[in-house]
Amino acid sequence: MKEDILYHFALGTGTHDFPALFGDVKFVCVGGSPSRMKAFIAYIAEELGLGSPGCDYPNICAGTDRYAMYKVGPVLSVSHGMGIPSISIMLHELIKLLYHAKCSNITIVRIGTSGGIGLEPGSVVITRQSVDATFKPQFEQVILGKTVIRSTNLDEQLAKELMQCSKEIGQFNTVIGNTMCTLDFYEGQGRLDGAICLYNEEEKLQYLKEAYDSGVRNIEMESSVFAAMCNLSGVKVEDPVLAGVCGGLTLAGHQVPTKAGLSLLLLSWAGERKYNERLVGQDEDRERSLTNYRHGQNRLDLKKINLIFCQSNQSRVMRNKTKS
Repeated sequence: MKEDILYHFALGTGTHDFPALFGDVKFVCVGGSPSRMKAFIAYIAEELGLGSPGCDYPNICAGTDRYAMYKVGPVLSVSHGMGIPSISIMLHELIKLLYHAKCSNITIVRIGTSGGIGLEPGSVVITRQSVDATFKPQFEQVILGKTVIRSTNLDEQLAKELMQCSKEIGQFNTVIGNTMCTLDFYEGQGRLDGAICLYNEEEKLQYLKEAYDSGVRNIEMESSVFAAMCNLSGVKVEDPVLAGVCGGLTLAGHQVPTKAGLSLLLLSWAGERKYNERLVGQDEDRERSLTNYRHGQNRLDLKKINLIFCQSNQSRVMRNKTKS
């Protein structure tokens, strides 16, 4: 094509210089809510020393109301809405954007809400693989009238690095487990409070027990197509072009499942829970990680960066007062 128009982003190769705008991107963080992704990019900018306090970050996709996109340094933050169809459309255009921008060695992280199964509220779930509602690790799609099944494995090494971050911080329970991706928030996830419910609580709990026994630790509605499309876009575990990992934090709820929450990278600015006992990721660590990036290393030091992410606002305020 002479011109590739990313319709739902309101961007196009004929109207925008993709390499100039996005060529330095190394991390892409995607999540459902536009406001959440805007708050996320503001927090990341402050923590990485790439923005000034109170700075407003413009929505790159301001020409449309479908998705929102924000960027600071090597980090791109994009909303994807709710459910497989919405994130699928976003991923098609995101992958083309990264291709036209000539990006390489990209890490994509989905930071989304999820319902936990058999976990204490506040636990973090890092996804090993996404499974469907029958607990199979696959994404099934009908293309041209034919059923196509695709793999839903995620980047194992990235999951291990995130798990190591949690162990070093030591402030919240984190598990690596399977994430069940459903087509619906109510009946598809066994909820009893939807407009239609043709099963009882006993049947619901039996289904959730079967899910837990199969290795499922949380439920959401995007991970399967996220994993499948990252795999099809050239992901290699040993040398990934696009490396994907999903996660969810269970915050509160009733017995099984616990209610919605946010992933590891969102803990520091999630208002529902604060971690302010330990100061982690000192200024020297931040500067060392940024220096590594500027010197051309393929990836930022995930361990150090994630330790920085997990500082609470209160901890950072206290540290600044101490310096003053």
